[in-house]
Amino acid sequence: MSRSWDVLTAATTVGAGLLAGVFFAFSAFVMSGLRRLPDAGGAAAMRSINVTAQRPPLMIALFGVSALCAVVIVRALVTWSRPGAGWLVLGAILTLVGALGVTSVVNVPLNNRLDAGTVTWSEFLAGWDLANHARTILCLAGSAALLIGALRRP
Repeated sequence: MSRSWDVLTAATTVGAGLLAGVFFAFSAFVMSGLRRLPDAGGAAAMRSINVTAQRPPLMIALFGVSALCAVVIVRALVTWSRPGAGWLVLGAILTLVGALGVTSVVNVPLNNRLDAGTVTWSEFLAGWDLANHARTILCLAGSAALLIGALRRP
């Protein structure tokens, strides 16, 4: 079971890092590029991105990593006395909150409002960017904590 656990932990750590990278890309240059467009063009491009984002590659990563995080939390709690368990729980929770929590509570509702035309482009950017920065940091911190937890396990 130890080898399976190592593989699961590694996949979760890499997945958290992958999500952090996707979110970082938006924070670092995608949203800046969209800001350079006229408001209508930026909003149209974002709506197009949102349609594309709802396809298997991102959805598998988002929900797959979230499921792996849930498994890591349960497994770490069951083996709480082993070194690194607390780091694994912390990392999985940070990743879950960043990836699934912030996305579903802030980013997706803002995407829906943009699609429905009930938010201006500038209002959208203000809320969406801040939430995206938060999920980037949370997933990156989650990946780091998962790595520390994995390295501390015998």
